[in-house]
Amino acid sequence: MPLTKLSIIIPAYNEGATIHLILDKVKAVKLINDITKEIIIVNDCSTDNTEQAIESYIAQNTGVNIQYYKHEVNKGKGASLHTGIQKATGEYLIIQDADLEYDPEEYNYLLKPVVKGFADVVFGSRFMGGNPHRVLFFWHTIGNKFLTMLSNMYSNLNLTDMETCYKLFNTSMVQSLNLREKRFGFEPEVTAKISQIPNVRIYEVGISYYGRTYAEGKKIGWKDGFRAIYCILKYGLFKAK
Repeated sequence: MPLTKLSIIIPAYNEGATIHLILDKVKAVKLINDITKEIIIVNDCSTDNTEQAIESYIAQNTGVNIQYYKHEVNKGKGASLHTGIQKATGEYLIIQDADLEYDPEEYNYLLKPVVKGFADVVFGSRFMGGNPHRVLFFWHTIGNKFLTMLSNMYSNLNLTDMETCYKLFNTSMVQSLNLREKRFGFEPEVTAKISQIPNVRIYEVGISYYGRTYAEGKKIGWKDGFRAIYCILKYGLFKAK
């Protein structure tokens, strides 16, 4: 099946001040092979002006294919991704955080293995390649590498960055999964379950990373790391469905 449309899923929680910036970047990117874009925003019951900012942006950009959904109660990032995945109509979909840590110009890096007919799933790794990476937290990096190694042990993959935001999926494949984790356990769960699909072709490419500090709005913490370990064991070692 040719790739004609990419669904871009953006979970948003209290990103009212900056969401227009990432939407501008997504709107501006030119995809290879004239692939069109479907932007799916899921507002996870933000308590700031995120909804007003999104509605204003949609009103000012009527020529852009933006689908907007919102949760009436806060459910977590994973739950927002579940909503976006089920609403996607492109042959492939990619996850895009609402902050500015990842560059939409690099969608094409992930698309190339798909367009060439090699890949069903492509991970964008922050730990490979020669692209810019903001120098931040030592222990955060060690934690990411440990979680990736643990995930690889039970998925039998050789990923360098399981926790990356940039994951490109064959839409029908990821929609077929029974995804249960509603918060930051999404990454290890989806990695474990997608790796269990027979004959799935998973690739990895290097990407840039413009990380935020906690003062700048980074939300993930040490408790999420322990949840990730639990999810790796649950969905990787014990193959929970």
